[in-house]
Amino acid sequence: MLVEHFSAYTQWRAEIAAGIGELRTWLQRNEVGDAQSDLRLQYLLDRLREDKLVVAFVAEFSRGKSELINAVFFAGYGNRILPSSAGRTTMCPTELQWQAGDVPQIRLLPIESRRTDASISDLKRQSAEWQIRPLDTSSAENLQQALAQVGETRMASADEARALSFPIDETGEKGLRPNAEGQVEIPRWRHAVIQFQHPLLEQGLVILDTPGLNAIGAEPELTLNLLPNAHAVLFILAADTGVTQSDLGVWRDHVNAGRRQRGRLVALNKIDGLWDGLRSEEAIEREIQHQVSSVAQTLEIDPGMVFPVSAQKGLVAKVNSDPDLLARSRILELEHALSTELVPTKQDIVRDNTSGEVHDIVGRSLDLLNARLSGLREQLHELTDLRGKNQNVIEYMMRKVRSEKDEFEQGLQKYYAVRSVFSNMSNNLFAHLGLDALRDETRRTREAMLDAAFSRGLRDAMRGFFNHLRGNLQKSTDEITEIAKMLDAMYKRFTIEHGLKLASPSTFSTARYEKEIDRLEEAFNKQLNSALIIMTTEKHVLTQKFFETVAVQARRTFEIANRDVEQWLRAVMAPLETQVREYQLQLKRRLESVKRIHQATDTLEDRVCELQQAEEVLVRQVEQLEAIGQRIYTTLDVQPSQDAAPASDAIAA
Repeated sequence: MLVEHFSAYTQWRAEIAAGIGELRTWLQRNEVGDAQSDLRLQYLLDRLREDKLVVAFVAEFSRGKSELINAVFFAGYGNRILPSSAGRTTMCPTELQWQAGDVPQIRLLPIESRRTDASISDLKRQSAEWQIRPLDTSSAENLQQALAQVGETRMASADEARALSFPIDETGEKGLRPNAEGQVEIPRWRHAVIQFQHPLLEQGLVILDTPGLNAIGAEPELTLNLLPNAHAVLFILAADTGVTQSDLGVWRDHVNAGRRQRGRLVALNKIDGLWDGLRSEEAIEREIQHQVSSVAQTLEIDPGMVFPVSAQKGLVAKVNSDPDLLARSRILELEHALSTELVPTKQDIVRDNTSGEVHDIVGRSLDLLNARLSGLREQLHELTDLRGKNQNVIEYMMRKVRSEKDEFEQGLQKYYAVRSVFSNMSNNLFAHLGLDALRDETRRTREAMLDAAFSRGLRDAMRGFFNHLRGNLQKSTDEITEIAKMLDAMYKRFTIEHGLKLASPSTFSTARYEKEIDRLEEAFNKQLNSALIIMTTEKHVLTQKFFETVAVQARRTFEIANRDVEQWLRAVMAPLETQVREYQLQLKRRLESVKRIHQATDTLEDRVCELQQAEEVLVRQVEQLEAIGQRIYTTLDVQPSQDAAPASDAIAA
């Protein structure tokens, strides 16, 4: 069931990529596109090729999380693949993924890397920091042995554990409990990436297996990046315990932060514990429904988002091909829900990211073809009117075209002036979004946090940091507004004075980046509020690490903003540049045609014939481009843009 849903999504994505590839090739072959459009289409193709669907599995220990992953994804191997036993088996966040060109291997990041300020994202680009272990996929047993390495632990002193951001608690309730020698057990690895050739992973699925609350809290990147950006999160509870305080903490602080509902599912595992042979099926069902209702009420979600299952029985049923046991395990209902939550959510993201770009590029290309068609028909009309006319009329026509050319070139001086102002305003905009200023502010905040001994000092430092980021985004918004106003005025001037077909330039909003900064601030404040008024060394270190991850996420947000703004600036100027270039070319061609006819009247009919043939070619190109665009829109299940002129308008004489 899950494989079918993912296969359908993969096929849909491939059809979109094929349509975009066809559009790109057609624009190049017909000399309709430009370098900017080609780059944008290539970026879309790269994004589709690298598209991932991330499913995160989150639970406290002993909830059967690894067994559930085995049952849902790896039962086809006829055995358990991920280690699954009583107690803690997942000691570090683990990503299972595969992409073309990978080799089967396990990449392990030593826990000692926590001593640095580097985030996992940064360390992923530093291969020397990781230990690489080969992965033998020839048998389930070899896979089991290899993957067991992810759960390796070692003993450490309490001081070392604190330095590595592990909470220590003598009672064992709120942290790791030291043994008689003052030692605690800690994971050997901070993060693991398993490159594993599996049918679903080959299609872009990424499985994120996370440890419990203590490990999540000690790894800020899980809180700030990996979990919030997962397309679906499956939160696993145990039917025999329900929602414990620890479970509730994970749910509120990490899984459902911001009260996001879509893509957040709950699995109530181990319902087979109710199959004691004494209760009737009706009694078991009443107990399960009572547990579902209780969980939904506690987590404040719809009961339909809670799925009672038996991962262990589901795995056994799949391995032994036992349909009755499979049905009783209810694992298929969960798989169906996971598919219907994950795939549509990801489709919406791909659809939104792709449709706007395609609309704009197809619309601009149609505008260009329509401009060419309009100019050609104007030439055709002028030359047709010259039939049977004397030289005086032809000379008058030549003077008229020259006059229009001179008038347009005078207008170009204003265009060049606007280009100069546009360049200056663009530089100002990038100065507000610049990464140099962000690095300076990050360094200042880091120093202020190191000097702060109380939570108030930390809070003030971070408040200043986030206010600085928001201030830069607001300045960027003001600059964007001015750029849009200036270009809108220029577009209208050229439309009125020279008949260019220019719609108002598209707008751009920084709201998504502001929202991300707000999310980071909320997450940091939550982290800070969990600390004491007088910070302990351990909590001060963790808070500092949390800030470093916040800084990385903020930098990434501004990098994306820079990229998006640069694309917008190019896209918003391109229609005017293209229309100006086309209009200049048309005027040149008109003047050359009249000159040729002035010099040799017998060329008039030949030139009229040439233009009529060129008109037929342009009409066909408009029809072909609209057909390509419509095929992409149909695949995306969106309506074509209303901004582009319809073919009937372009073809009408």
